[in-house]
Amino acid sequence: MTRLAVPKTYKLYIGGKFPRSESGRTYEVLSAGGEFLANAAMASRKDARDAVVAARSAVSGWSGATGYNRGQVLYRIAELLEGRRAQFVAEIRDVEGVTAAAASAQVDEAIDRWVWYAGWADKYVQVAGNANAVSGPYFNISVPEPTGVVAIVAPQDSSLLGLVSAVAPALVAGNTVVVIASEKLPLAAISLSEVLATSDVPGGVVNILTGSPAEIAPWLASHADVNAIDLVGAGALDWISMQIAAADTLKRVFTPENGPDAAAPTLGRITGFTETKTVWHTKGLI
Repeated sequence: MTRLAVPKTYKLYIGGKFPRSESGRTYEVLSAGGEFLANAAMASRKDARDAVVAARSAVSGWSGATGYNRGQVLYRIAELLEGRRAQFVAEIRDVEGVTAAAASAQVDEAIDRWVWYAGWADKYVQVAGNANAVSGPYFNISVPEPTGVVAIVAPQDSSLLGLVSAVAPALVAGNTVVVIASEKLPLAAISLSEVLATSDVPGGVVNILTGSPAEIAPWLASHADVNAIDLVGAGALDWISMQIAAADTLKRVFTPENGPDAAAPTLGRITGFTETKTVWHTKGLI
């Protein structure tokens, strides 16, 4: 006797929970060969707003943690991702239509990037901060601090590595994230949300939306409670209009990147989502 398959309907990841889209919409996720794999939630403008609220509520706790603690949390994500490696390899192979070896290489690189950024969490301040030379009996010290809520359009041609490469550096400095996953390749992003939910990442620190970046991203670009936006995966969209909308609320903007290794790991991707605070303090006798 044959049995009927039970199609999986994935949800969004907002505030550490897995809600359905408030619109009730879903869309089919197909394999590279056109076969049905699952249903994914189609996020709406309201879902994006809810994600921003969740991210904002998590800023103080995440940014208030020590760099060492944030590094431990990011490393824990790498550990759990390693433990579910076979699942991610299978999902990438199915949706991207690549060989098992290529899928394995992508998962390995994604794990390595979590580890790489985890190592920077308690070190980037020493590299990016400095004591400034001033004339007078003062100490003048500059220190990088998180900018707040960062919205991200993940690379659309990479199911896992592009997402990790964009999300991880924003987290290092204590920012929280609302990320729009690849529309056509969302399965690894959804599975990553399950990893985040079972790791030590506090709810709201990472919020993952699936659906149409063309529909959701403009609202995040113009949202007054979003402090920065990374348009790394928005090259096929009208990103100039989003950049203009972001300027109305003085957002930091990263422009689109192309190529197989968009959002490659650099210290600049960490410091790009920070603001510099400079403190003056007297020294000696006046």
